[in-house]
Amino acid sequence: MSLETMNPNPTWDAASYKDAVDTLDAHNDELVYRVWGGDWCKDCRKLLPDFGAALEAADVPDERIEEVAVDQDKQGPGVEEYDIEYIPTVVVERAPAGADGDGEEITRFVEEEELPPAIWLAREIEAALGA
Repeated sequence: MSLETMNPNPTWDAASYKDAVDTLDAHNDELVYRVWGGDWCKDCRKLLPDFGAALEAADVPDERIEEVAVDQDKQGPGVEEYDIEYIPTVVVERAPAGADGDGEEITRFVEEEELPPAIWLAREIEAALGA
């Protein structure tokens, strides 16, 4: 199920976030992004359109992005398995060869981080994997 809030923000300026886009792009064929959110959620409506734009600017393939809609009780697919409490949550995993996920978790963004998801995740990915 897809999230309308992941539709890329058309006014987001990739040039202003070049470092984040470059890092996401450098790993766009080896990572999977699992995004839990809700179109009803204020934080998701605030944060996810820019994240969607960053993934688009980094040419992350659609098959590397899994969008999971949760209900207002924050219930939905994978919530228990991934221990999702707050939304939006983005789990970044290394994709095993020949598969689309279920790999090693590299990092996760949870709604209370002080930076926007693209910037925060790019820094964490760079620290874990290098640029």
